[in-house]
Amino acid sequence: MIIPNDAKQIEVKKATVPFFEKDNTIYFDTSETAIPEPMINALAGLELLEKYSKLVMINHKIPLGLFPKIEIFFDYEVEEFEDFVKITFSKKKDILINLTNINSNCQG
Repeated sequence: MIIPNDAKQIEVKKATVPFFEKDNTIYFDTSETAIPEPMINALAGLELLEKYSKLVMINHKIPLGLFPKIEIFFDYEVEEFEDFVKITFSKKKDILINLTNINSNCQG
């Protein structure tokens, strides 16, 4: 799949799915989880982008509720596949990330 076989699992606070790291990129898969887990895990991973260069999320659909909440801090690229979507996030340059007050509830 998208997560490299040789990626190493890392501990991520607040995460409900495993996260992996390889070559300064973090990966996680929420394609088999229900709301609000994709949002919760995306926010947990995005907090790490001060240290890592990219975050790759695998999900069952495009997380449209997430984008307006984080677009001032992050750029993202969406790739659609037959059974899942891949979203690659990167931190905008010279932006201080503060996700403390972002609501992880999702309306769909």
